Amino acid sequence: MNKYIFVMTTVPDEEEGQKIAHKLVKDRLAACVTISAASKSYYWWQGNISEEKEYILFIKTQDSLYPELEKKLLKIHPYDVPEIVALPILKGFKKYLNWITEETP
Repeated sequence: MNKYIFVMTTVPDEEEGQKIAHKLVKDRLAACVTISAASKSYYWWQGNISEEKEYILFIKTQDSLYPELEKKLLKIHPYDVPEIVALPILKGFKKYLNWITEETP
């Protein structure tokens, strides 16, 4: 199992992304959250194709924190069914990975 993960979620606007990012970093569930520029998402929702502007949150954390991170996201996220996906960080700059460990005890 990898020690570090990269979690992604989408939000409807930058302000919502900032609130979520601040909460996750403040609670030490993430060492860093990067908010993308606006992007366009196309997806099926309730039997129709939706086209929405969204922002992507890139969350860097430790794998051991994922259950708590997911629980927190589900509590504070504005979507009924938020995209929450985690990818392993297979390799990375050692000092950066050590920093993630230091910031997410």
